[in-house]
Amino acid sequence: MSTPVKRTPLSERRLLKIARPIIIIVALIATWQLTVTLTGAPKYMLPTPVDVWHTLITRYAVLFDHARYTIAETVIGLFAGATLGALAAIPMALFTPVRFWLMPILLVSQAIPFFALAPLLVLWLGFGLASKIAMAALIIFFPVTVAFFDGLARTEPGWLDLARTMGASRWRLLTHIRLPAALPAFASGFRVATAVAPIGAVIGEWVGSSHGLGYLMLHANARVQIDMVFACLLILCAFSITQYFIVDRVLRAALPWQPDSLTPVR
Repeated sequence: MSTPVKRTPLSERRLLKIARPIIIIVALIATWQLTVTLTGAPKYMLPTPVDVWHTLITRYAVLFDHARYTIAETVIGLFAGATLGALAAIPMALFTPVRFWLMPILLVSQAIPFFALAPLLVLWLGFGLASKIAMAALIIFFPVTVAFFDGLARTEPGWLDLARTMGASRWRLLTHIRLPAALPAFASGFRVATAVAPIGAVIGEWVGSSHGLGYLMLHANARVQIDMVFACLLILCAFSITQYFIVDRVLRAALPWQPDSLTPVR
């Protein structure tokens, strides 16, 4: 005789959902403070959470001014890279010659360190937003392209055979069968891209920029203002996590035919 599953009341689940991130944040801050206390690290090497919080409060105007540049570069680069990745994956899935010639180029492009490309992008596109957007788009392009192409290439053969017997053209096969079936794979690649998007913008700011959190971190590190470096890192982390959860919610709502079959965390 099977034992009935004990369900957590809805109010308790909501409370746990709210309390979980608070508990995690408190635990991380406590570990951070404990590490500083036990190691006796000086402030110019590892500031305390209080020092970083003080910097966030007192220098919020400067931090916000630079953060808006990094956020703009990341968001624009994210959608530019995802769009280019989707536009590259579709012809690769439809036409064998395109796949034959383009796939090796994509693989070779990933062998080039992105940090080595940043100075060239700054040289070609200047110190403004364009070079940072291009850097973010380059990092995002490959995972989106590969994930979307894999989804297009692995469409259920039975669906395609049935559509062909009904006289569907190649265009209708793409728009009515392959694309809807590949959207979950595209969503997975887009989620990965969302997590790594800030990396490209920050690398571009390190190489050459007059604005942005990467620029601010570089100059703060040169002046041994490590509390400012940590403040920038915290803002980047908060933005990346927020961006990921927003994108995840939008993608889940946009793909209702692909429900999550895992048991929800209680």
